[in-house]
Amino acid sequence: MESTRDSGLIKALGLVDSTTLVMGSMIGSGVFVVAADISRQVQSPALMMMTWFATAALTLIAALSYGELAAAMPHAGGQYFYLREAFGPMWGFLFGWTMFLVIQTGTIAAVAVVFAKYAGVFFPWISARRYLVGGGRIGLTTQQLTAISLIVFLTWSNTRGIRTGARVQNVFTFAKVAALLGLIGFGFLLGRNPAAVSDNFTHFWRGASWNLETVRLTGVAMVGALFSSDAWNNVTFTAGEVRNPKRNLPLSLALGVAIVSALYIASNYAYLNVLTFHEIQTAAEDRVATAAAFKMFGPVAVQLMAAAIMISTFGCNNGLILSGARVYYAMAKDKLFFRKAAELDPVHRAPRFSLLMQSGWAILLTLSGSYSDLLDYVIFAVLLFYMLTISGLFVLRRTQPDLERPYKAIGYPVLPAVYIAAAGVIEALLLAYKPNYTWPGLIIVLLGAPVYFLWKRRAGNAPVTQ
Repeated sequence: MESTRDSGLIKALGLVDSTTLVMGSMIGSGVFVVAADISRQVQSPALMMMTWFATAALTLIAALSYGELAAAMPHAGGQYFYLREAFGPMWGFLFGWTMFLVIQTGTIAAVAVVFAKYAGVFFPWISARRYLVGGGRIGLTTQQLTAISLIVFLTWSNTRGIRTGARVQNVFTFAKVAALLGLIGFGFLLGRNPAAVSDNFTHFWRGASWNLETVRLTGVAMVGALFSSDAWNNVTFTAGEVRNPKRNLPLSLALGVAIVSALYIASNYAYLNVLTFHEIQTAAEDRVATAAAFKMFGPVAVQLMAAAIMISTFGCNNGLILSGARVYYAMAKDKLFFRKAAELDPVHRAPRFSLLMQSGWAILLTLSGSYSDLLDYVIFAVLLFYMLTISGLFVLRRTQPDLERPYKAIGYPVLPAVYIAAAGVIEALLLAYKPNYTWPGLIIVLLGAPVYFLWKRRAGNAPVTQ
């Protein structure tokens, strides 16, 4: 499917750049904290690890499936484009609408606040209680100002072009991987705690049994692990700027997801090696990695983990900001977003207006403080779009059999079907056991439907750009 829709973009991302974008977008702050909540839900070291193994398997299946779509349709916007081609422009719009309204911008806001929170370890004046203007819900704290400054800086650096964004991504991804490897290495070599090993591995399967209750517990607990493993698909948004995308996109998806999943599993084994299960469950403010580091290094651990999380969140936000803007750029090319979002900076060939709009909305969410609630709501929507996109693999094999597919999904049709079925079970469990979080997410998606028809009318039903 050759087209000129991405002709103004610079193809500057190689295999290493694309892989670090996958990895850097995935690794945020989740791996350092969510083990506490997972362990409280499953009440078993074995089920805690099963949650991570199941998440790794599902995420890798999804990445291998997306690889076929990415290689066949290497256009800016990635997942938006696949949904548009498989199910029609409305479904692509609903994805982009939810991305802009909540998923991407809400995550950018949340990650920026986490960065600011840990910056407060080094600079105590950065605090959620220290107001510069106003107070309560209507005010500006030093923590919010720091988070906003990060968003503004990374948005500005990405307006300097894809090469600048890629360089920042590479440096911080390598740094955060090194930090995780350090945590894992010390956890196994230096921090081995006989009491923790006895508690966690002698009774590894305590509280676990092979029944429907185990499936329910694991499925619901996977929300935290899935969210920590999310954003791997962001590299598809930048497909129009990847060199040799037919090879590099599927390969970077597979490599990035496999490496990060292995790091996550090893990190959680390190926690079990250092901390008793009760200590994992009751870690202060769920900071399991900090609790493990404290066991190994004492009080200096607070600063060590704060620095690691700041590096991780900085790199994560750069990847989110860089890639998200490409979705709105692709929508604008199809006249489904503000027209200026389709314009590129004449010098750096970056979608500057798209980056600025994304930044503006993320800043508003940061100021409102509502991003965390919104992110809870959209876990259901995120999984729904993954299921739909992988279903599109089956649709496009039937409707576009002659489409060039340089790479075909490994295990098709069995593995993609397994993903859809497993994700469907998780969605059903979330609807049943976490309705307060799932129904609002579905409503946010559905609210995009009338907006789509209004936008189509405003655009005068212009044909889709090919």
